[in-house]
Amino acid sequence: MVLTLHRAALVLPDPADPTAPSVADGAVLVQDGRIAALGPREELAAAHPGARLRDWGTALLTPGLRNPYGHRLLEHAYHPDPREGVGDAPLPGALSGSTDETRCGASARRGLQRMLGCGVTALAGPFDRASVRTAVTRSGLTTLAAPPGAAEVEGPLDPLAVLPLAEAAYGRLAVGGRADFAVFAEYVAPADFADFADFAAPAIDAAVGEAAVVEPAEGEAVVVEPVAGGAAVVGTVVVRPGSCLATVLAGRLVYRRR
Repeated sequence: MVLTLHRAALVLPDPADPTAPSVADGAVLVQDGRIAALGPREELAAAHPGARLRDWGTALLTPGLRNPYGHRLLEHAYHPDPREGVGDAPLPGALSGSTDETRCGASARRGLQRMLGCGVTALAGPFDRASVRTAVTRSGLTTLAAPPGAAEVEGPLDPLAVLPLAEAAYGRLAVGGRADFAVFAEYVAPADFADFADFAAPAIDAAVGEAAVVEPAEGEAVVVEPVAGGAAVVGTVVVRPGSCLATVLAGRLVYRRR
């Protein structure tokens, strides 16, 4: 029985719920691909002294992200091989009408790996090509039905580039649930932020890319500095797109930034 304890400076089990408790210096205990426990790192480490520790330092740990643009990204866009020397950005529409299943499958595998590097753990279809379906199945990502209209939208690999974390996060972290989560290096939260309930009715008085003034329930304003390069605002937390450190699928570390 292998136990792994993932520790982070801040654990947000449910970014979509501003009243859900968060855990400062928190941890997620994983066993057999499931979340066995979730709570303060000190308590879980004491209760499970034999657990292997993955310490993510000052990072933020949240549920993994969902990408609603999987159909266009994998069925129509081409994901270049690094050896082609044209960069790694997807080329929209480059596979539309292609009958080369080998090329489409290889492109899909590269695209999926790059999504994992963004913290994606769930992906919306539909996937009509056999080679793409096989790649998605083997990736271990959860497959979802696309929201209305999303299947024909050209979207980014990183959902946080266009969606706030509250919308991009897929599900919530809960004991007994599948251990799918992501770790982000670049985020901003008030220094004393330990529980979303402390900021039950935040009022963010700024757009993304500007300073955000948050009004906690106590009435004392807290200034949250923006993150350069664009960011997604969730309540009182700001996460920078492209800052994923690690992605875990069913307890397996499938991506780790080098």
